[in-house]
Amino acid sequence: MLVNVTLDPDTANPHLILSADGKQVKQGDTQQNVPDTPKRFDHAGSVLGKEGFSSGKFYYEVQVKGKTVWDIGVAKESINRKGKITLAPNYGYWTISLNDGTYAALASPPVPFSLKGKPQRVGVFVDYDAGLVSFYDADCWHHIYSITNVSFTEKIYPFFSTWGNDGGSNSAPLIISPVYICPIK
Repeated sequence: MLVNVTLDPDTANPHLILSADGKQVKQGDTQQNVPDTPKRFDHAGSVLGKEGFSSGKFYYEVQVKGKTVWDIGVAKESINRKGKITLAPNYGYWTISLNDGTYAALASPPVPFSLKGKPQRVGVFVDYDAGLVSFYDADCWHHIYSITNVSFTEKIYPFFSTWGNDGGSNSAPLIISPVYICPIK
């Protein structure tokens, strides 16, 4: 159930900088010289994980410390990656976000929610067969939000979006954290 997620450089928006080990992503100031392929996000500051899943349960954690804007979750393989994208289940994205202090489940329309604290690491748990995507504050095992009754019909991938640097206030990377104990059975 614990999975070793790495970022897929072939899907990364050209403005994103990925670490050599594929565990960190941040927004760069200039566009990287990379080929424009059908797999690559060309507009949104987004990237997928290399590993896809089409059954079972999996869990991974992402450090969001120092970020003021981010989106994290999963996306289906056939999502639109060109031009403006809409992060919502009917477009193949099951995500939550932080946008300048406001947390929301990204749906049509977004569903805002409040948290007692500000998570430094977010855990993402997926039960593909049960149609469940749940998010947790990984530092205290507090449940944040769940998306239920999902009918997955194809392979899904971990999804990450860093947004812009906002003049340096959002320049921290998203970091895929090692997981030693999974809180969900």
